[in-house]
Amino acid sequence: MTASRLAAICFARVFLFATFMTVAAVIPLLMRDWTLSATAAGALVSSFTLCYAASVFGFGWAADHLGAKRMVVGSAIVAAASSAAFGLWAHDWGSALLLYGLVGLAQGGVYTPLIMVLSDETAPERRGNAMGWLIASTSAGYATSLGLAGLGVALGGWQLAFVVSGLAPALGAVLLVIALKPFAHRVHARSGAVGVADEIVRNRESRLLIAGYTGHSWEVVGMWAWIPAFLAAGFALKGADATGATAAGAYLAGLLHVTGAIAALTMGRLSDRTGRRPILVALGAAGALVSFAIGWLIHAPSIVLVPLALAYAFVTLGDSPVLTTAISEVVRPGYLGAVLAWRGLAGFGAGAVAPLAFGMVLDATAVSWGLGFVTLGLGGVAALVCALLLRQHRPNAVAHGPHHVAGKSVGEEKREQH
Repeated sequence: MTASRLAAICFARVFLFATFMTVAAVIPLLMRDWTLSATAAGALVSSFTLCYAASVFGFGWAADHLGAKRMVVGSAIVAAASSAAFGLWAHDWGSALLLYGLVGLAQGGVYTPLIMVLSDETAPERRGNAMGWLIASTSAGYATSLGLAGLGVALGGWQLAFVVSGLAPALGAVLLVIALKPFAHRVHARSGAVGVADEIVRNRESRLLIAGYTGHSWEVVGMWAWIPAFLAAGFALKGADATGATAAGAYLAGLLHVTGAIAALTMGRLSDRTGRRPILVALGAAGALVSFAIGWLIHAPSIVLVPLALAYAFVTLGDSPVLTTAISEVVRPGYLGAVLAWRGLAGFGAGAVAPLAFGMVLDATAVSWGLGFVTLGLGGVAALVCALLLRQHRPNAVAHGPHHVAGKSVGEEKREQH
């Protein structure tokens, strides 16, 4: 895959992800205008994430049988339609819960099957870099979502924020379909002697990476859901009004996602040189440490809180492309979609519960931000433990399971092109 083609794919994803952070950006205003508890507000994000988990599973599983490219294209088109429906018609808690969930249900094919496309089209020694670009585009999309939401809030409240961010994915869908046009539709053959369970349960490295990804998702999705509200609360304590604090929190959270994009790019590329395990260990430890600390510092001056939040974004997002690259290298190609499907279901299922759990902690403790973020840090600890148990591999010679070398099966890897 050429650098320009990869850049075009990633640029398209920025617009497709424009609705991902919309609700998180305006939670303080929705709680005020819709009279919501923190638990009810967290449930909106959980609805999206739970449906996204199901979507990642479904599209990933289908990609093994119908081809990854077909799933990416179909998902992009449906995501554009559902996002527009959310932007135009979500007006209260019930409609937002339903329509935001539908957005999540449509988006999974723009993630898991696209990982498969990049894995097919990229040489092993450059795969970490390619996955870094992919995850960076996700972060850039989140930043764009927060930026659009912040602009909408400033100009017309949460209503305009919904509309602006809801219409942007249509542009992304068009660009992604064009960018993928030169690639063939591929379906990898499976070995009759190997089942999906072999690659999930009996493949030790795959098992650890799935568990580590689940802990990572708990921490990072919960963090992204609540960090705008946390920052807005911090600004409000320093004298800002509710609308101004919310907009400032959204803009700063957007900057955090830019930091996350930088982390994805640099850590993915670095893992091509050092191996995957050292990066996963270092970032897992750092993420847990910051999770345990940041919530207790809400009264800290902005000169302390803002840099710490930026560091938080870096360490919690930086391991994402490394986890994704690693699992693409230890699983047989014909089973990668199914494994990513189960990984996505576990990871985003945990991510769906995390914002709700965070909100429940806030309600139960009279808004203890410290305990809320400590709850997320438990996922970081789990990711760290799994990383420590991994074996070290050289990136350009990682096996796809016990009978695979450098991304190809020995004598059995076949492709059907349609």
